[in-house]
Amino acid sequence: MTTEAVTTGKNSQDAVRKCIATGELRPKSELLRFVIGPEQVLAFDVAGKLPGRGIWVSATKDALTLTTKKNLFSRSAKTQVFLPEGLEQWVETALVKRVVSLLGLARKSGGAVTGSTKVKDWATSERASILFQASDGSPREKSKIRLWGDGKTFECLTRQELGAAFGREFAVHAALDAGGLASRVIEEATRLEGFRPAAPDGRMKG
Repeated sequence: MTTEAVTTGKNSQDAVRKCIATGELRPKSELLRFVIGPEQVLAFDVAGKLPGRGIWVSATKDALTLTTKKNLFSRSAKTQVFLPEGLEQWVETALVKRVVSLLGLARKSGGAVTGSTKVKDWATSERASILFQASDGSPREKSKIRLWGDGKTFECLTRQELGAAFGREFAVHAALDAGGLASRVIEEATRLEGFRPAAPDGRMKG
């Protein structure tokens, strides 16, 4: 059974959906939305704008893998659904592109910077509300920059991916202020973390 709007209050942000893998009700920000496209092919609605009834899965690689093993997309839709080859990698790649795109938009609006000096200045002045550290960056170099207060830190992008958001070959650090894109960046980066959990040494697993 596909599940669309289930609300816990009047605010649309209170809307929750049921994960077909775990059966749990979760906020939309913690889930991935899929729809059935032409010829019954599964489509990942990375931007949350595709028409059609949604099928929701918790934003983790394990949950998505479970849906594949148990044929849960077809069971949920009550019809044969054709999955793209390498579903987990396909979704992960789409999430990376989404985060990089949002970071690029934040940079263009003046709400994001890269480079150790600029990022450190933003962090120490408490202008930064979000810090990105490259998953494959030097642990020693990354340890030199930390956020103050209640900021959020992510290590779900590689140096090359983080650099792409700023038109560079690579980047190790990036900082965002609390501007209009901050909540969207946090939401999408949190989803990506479900596919790229950090190892104890701070490096990305996988």
